[in-house]
Amino acid sequence: MSKKIAAGAQAIVLDVKIGLGAFMANQEEAKHLARFMVDIAHIAGRKAVALISDMNQPLGIAVGNILEVKEAIDTLKGRGPASFEEHCLDVAEQMLILGEAAADGGEAREKAEQAIKDGSAWQKFLELVKAQGGDISFVEDPAKFPKAAIVEVVTSPKTGYLSQIHARVVGETSVDLGAGRAKKGDQINHAVGIEILKEVGDHIKKGEDLFILHAADQKSFEQARDRLLQAHKWSDSPVERLPLVYDIIS
Repeated sequence: MSKKIAAGAQAIVLDVKIGLGAFMANQEEAKHLARFMVDIAHIAGRKAVALISDMNQPLGIAVGNILEVKEAIDTLKGRGPASFEEHCLDVAEQMLILGEAAADGGEAREKAEQAIKDGSAWQKFLELVKAQGGDISFVEDPAKFPKAAIVEVVTSPKTGYLSQIHARVVGETSVDLGAGRAKKGDQINHAVGIEILKEVGDHIKKGEDLFILHAADQKSFEQARDRLLQAHKWSDSPVERLPLVYDIIS
C-alpha cells in the first residue's frame, strides 16, 4: 500500500494494492482496509479517497532507483509506459478533486493530461528537485546517471500468452541485485534494477525481448535472470489484461 498526499495537508489519496505483490490478497480485504482508513481520515476532519489498484504485475516498467527516476522523467514528458501513465492520471484525478482544483473527474483528468502535454508538470518537477537541493542537470540529461556494470536483455524461453508476472518476486529480486535493503545497514546500488518489457495478456514469441537486467556483476545477473524467468508464467490460451483500478472508496 502506498499513500499520496493531495493539495495541502487536508486531503489524502490512498493507493491500496492487491495481488501477488501486495499485502492484501483479494478485493474484499483491500476494500475493508480502504474503508477503515478513509473513515479514520474523515473522523480526523480530512478529506480522503482510496483507490483499490492492482499489484499482480509490476506497475510500469522500471524497478530500481535510477531506472524509476528515468521512468518518471519519461512519463512527465509524455513518453512513459502507457499503463504507468494511466495509473498516475487516475491518482492525479482524485487529488485534484479533493484539492478542489477540479469539479469532477472529467475536468480533473483533462487538467492532468494537459499539464503533461504543455510541459507544466515537467517544469513543476524541476522546481521540486531544485527546492530540495537536487542537481537538475541529471534529470534534464538522464544519461549522466551512473549505469550498472552489466545491462543485458533476457528473451522469452517460449511462445505463448503471458499469464502472470509475480510482482513480489520481481521486487525481491531487485533487492537481491542491490536496489534495496534486505536488512538495516545494507548498501544500495542506485544503478541496478529491472525493466519489465511485457504485461499480462501480451502474446510473446520465443526469443522476443522479455526483460532487461541491470546488474553489478555476472553472478548476481545470472541469479536474477533465473529467478525472474520463474516469475513469468505462460498460457497457450488468450489471457485477459489486468485492470489498473478495481474500485474507488470515498
